[in-house]
Amino acid sequence: MTITQDPWETLHTSALLGTDRRPLPATALPLADAVDRGDPATALLELAALAAVRRRAGALPVPAAGPPGPPAAEDTRPELPEPAARRLAVLLSGRAGSGGGTLANLAELLPQWLTTARARGLRPPAALIPGLLDAARARSELRPDAVALAGPPGRWLAEQNPDWRFVLRTTTPDLPQQPTDDRLWHEGLFAERVTHLTLLRRRDPAAGLELLRGTWSTERAEDRLLFLDALQDGLSPADEPFLEAALGDRSKNVRATAAELLSTLPGSALARRMAERARTAVRLAGTGTHLLVTPPAECDAQMQRDGIAPKSPTGRGERAWWFGEVVAAAPLSLWPESTGLTPEQLLALRVGDSIDETSSSWADDLREAWARAAVRQQDADWARALLGPAPSGRGARARAARATGAPAKLLAVLPPEERAVWTAAFITAHGLGEAFQLLGACATPWTPPLSTAVVTALARAAASGAYPWSHSGVLGMTERALAPETAAAVEELAAGAAPDSAWSETFARLAGTLRFRAAMLAELAG
Repeated sequence: MTITQDPWETLHTSALLGTDRRPLPATALPLADAVDRGDPATALLELAALAAVRRRAGALPVPAAGPPGPPAAEDTRPELPEPAARRLAVLLSGRAGSGGGTLANLAELLPQWLTTARARGLRPPAALIPGLLDAARARSELRPDAVALAGPPGRWLAEQNPDWRFVLRTTTPDLPQQPTDDRLWHEGLFAERVTHLTLLRRRDPAAGLELLRGTWSTERAEDRLLFLDALQDGLSPADEPFLEAALGDRSKNVRATAAELLSTLPGSALARRMAERARTAVRLAGTGTHLLVTPPAECDAQMQRDGIAPKSPTGRGERAWWFGEVVAAAPLSLWPESTGLTPEQLLALRVGDSIDETSSSWADDLREAWARAAVRQQDADWARALLGPAPSGRGARARAARATGAPAKLLAVLPPEERAVWTAAFITAHGLGEAFQLLGACATPWTPPLSTAVVTALARAAASGAYPWSHSGVLGMTERALAPETAAAVEELAAGAAPDSAWSETFARLAGTLRFRAAMLAELAG
């Protein structure tokens, strides 16, 4: 078979089927006769390379759609300092020059560079904007920062190149681009509609609610679910009538999400209903020394309407499931108000069964439900009480993990500095084995004390004979989040490790990355 026109599809088919099932095609490609066909697989790759060059070199310009439009709007932001512009070019290329072998994957550092440059209100040189848009096209998580950084020239370029049309659909708070007539809401892709609604809610919650209300009855159930999530931004009592109506939705997931949102509004009717159920389920014993638990005996129709599933999806007993859902949805202010006790005092009480007061089988269920409520209601006092001080012993650590269920989620409720202090204390006492999620809850870059605690723990891990890959998750985070000021300490660890060992290579790579980040941030500051 001789191919006289574009052979790409035929070669593609041969590659998919295999050259043992589809013979290597003959082709009229230039230089094809010079390809050695002794090894069909190698020959196929060489022919594909020739076809790719031919396709690219033979690309024809797209016909102009009409007369040239107006030029891009003027971008009045200050341009990047020249060293920072060179650094951006390196990050976009993914090559670090001579030091590339001792650095982290540069693609992982690009988001930090973009976020910092955007925060400083800088604009990139025009020549780098196409590469920036290509990177954002390939990685959707870069788009908000990349689009904002590209500014008016990026938007102008997107109007000329279909590959960059995502720019026209990307909205950011500091560079609003959504049509004022909400056309994107009615005509955009689903992800674009969610973004549009989210940003509108941040700017004008009432307008966002009205927009969603207008199309709610025609939306698919899975879409309604995510649109409800967008109402978290700017959530207020004004949203209660809409959410209360959503409790009657035909989708159980929509009903559950509406109930969860309503439970974060302490004054909502649902919160009051849950509070009444919670009072029945948990009461302070007459002596005031312990709490007595009476879980719901059934999940009636009203409980189901309020988002509680009659069947436990977790494998727990049904009464334990209903009990946890009720307490997690009740306002946390209920407990101090009804008992006169602080969160710390309540957590210190023994928990018994209303039938058998000597049983403590409900203690973990109650604390886990309180932890979910603290996360849902963003209550720092309760999160702080549930976490307690960073555990200092193995028994205390086990109790903390059992009592809270998800300490990383509770940490996220606290102010950033407090999160860092708690996590540093935990790592100092217990190392990095259980710290991955805790570190993920901390703001980046990590504070110097937290960074020092992490470096010290890495040194202990290396001295103990552990392998670096046993801490690969934490090490991956350190390259992006460790304070650059710790580079010297990491270099000392690299120098002290056995030559050519895995730890020596790991520490050298980490130190090189920290130096790279320090220079990167200094250039943007300059």
